[in-house]
Amino acid sequence: MEDPAAREGMEKYGIKAARIYGVRIPDLRKIAAEIGKDHDTALWLWRHNSRETRILAGMVDDPNRLTSQQMEEWVNDFDSWEVCDQCCMNLFEKVPAAYAKAGEWSRREKEFVKRAGFVLMARLAVSDKQAPDERFLEFFPHLRRESGDPRNVVKKAINWALRQIGKRNIRLNRKSRRLAEEIRSQGTSSARWIAADALRELESRAVQTRLEKRRRKERMKEGLS
Repeated sequence: MEDPAAREGMEKYGIKAARIYGVRIPDLRKIAAEIGKDHDTALWLWRHNSRETRILAGMVDDPNRLTSQQMEEWVNDFDSWEVCDQCCMNLFEKVPAAYAKAGEWSRREKEFVKRAGFVLMARLAVSDKQAPDERFLEFFPHLRRESGDPRNVVKKAINWALRQIGKRNIRLNRKSRRLAEEIRSQGTSSARWIAADALRELESRAVQTRLEKRRRKERMKEGLS
């Protein structure tokens, strides 16, 4: 399944690894479906250390067997934003420790470890539908503190987390917009970009309309109950 042309394209987008075969994500998902959940196979795939095997490892590992030590080992192995994001999305966000790791990793200096912290915040905001607002408000100090980081993969992850939290509901939207204004006032180029891009989406008519519809629907349910 190796595709040299696809591999060259991936490298242009900053996707790096000890080995890249150029296999696309949908094809990796098909392979993962054939394998099923298999913790031992996931560990073997990770040790093989290619882009494809490490993404597959996150897809097939069993979250019930994932330990804090393994999370630490893998996050410190991240060498590209793609492996980072796929692993967080397919595995790390599925365990209770994800919230604690998000805050902890956001304080680390290592580039892809820090990104992983904010990617987890963004993904949890999307996937954990039942979580109370307070769980995401706890992320605000981390978003504010790190918004001056000039590294592209870090500032984009901070922006992603801020936008996803702000799209959960009206209350978090308002608080996220206020946080964006605070971040913008820091004055660094990274902070200004994070804030401007987040506000552009969070204040958009499309987002505001969707959140208002969601709020009306929730109120109707409360009235019927």
